[in-house]
Amino acid sequence: MEATSHQADPLRRARLRWRSRRGLLENDLILTRFLDRYEAVLGDDDVGALTRLLELSDNDLMDLILARSELPAELSGPSSDRLLALLRGA
Repeated sequence: MEATSHQADPLRRARLRWRSRRGLLENDLILTRFLDRYEAVLGDDDVGALTRLLELSDNDLMDLILARSELPAELSGPSSDRLLALLRGA
């Protein structure tokens, strides 16, 4: 069975938006703005990178977005680095 891409599956897109809702209002606003702007062009690698970032605590994620810290080595990679740069510009 072939996996459905993020863009082709409305349920996966809705789940990503729901998962992006955060307890820290600032993160919630940034992620909502980011998805409003970029969701239509995110590929599966981008979605995977975002999913891994969303596993971080709210404070760790905010520190990354505000460039107060850098990606941990286990999360770093071309997709994650690109996605973080987009988040920082959102």
